[in-house]
Amino acid sequence: MKFRPLHDRVVVKRLEGEEKSKGGIIIPDSAKEKPQEGEVVAVGPGSRDDSGKLVALDVKAGDRILFGKWSGTEVKIDGQELLIMKESDIMGVVG
Repeated sequence: MKFRPLHDRVVVKRLEGEEKSKGGIIIPDSAKEKPQEGEVVAVGPGSRDDSGKLVALDVKAGDRILFGKWSGTEVKIDGQELLIMKESDIMGVVG
């Protein structure tokens, strides 16, 4: 991928959700909610604090994360559907 996010932005690939309910019912695509879990693909260098010093991000490429339902901007890069969001939209790292 030839894309480098700026500042405190993170590129995320959504992870696919379950296709069956706990009771074994298959959920059609039209009824599925978009998953709120993803994998970090790329991260920016970080943001600057009040003194101008670069503050690195806490997440790195390859991390599995949870993010808010309406977080990020959906983009298509190299035919892949991705999200670009600020690090502050990330709720936590899984695992």
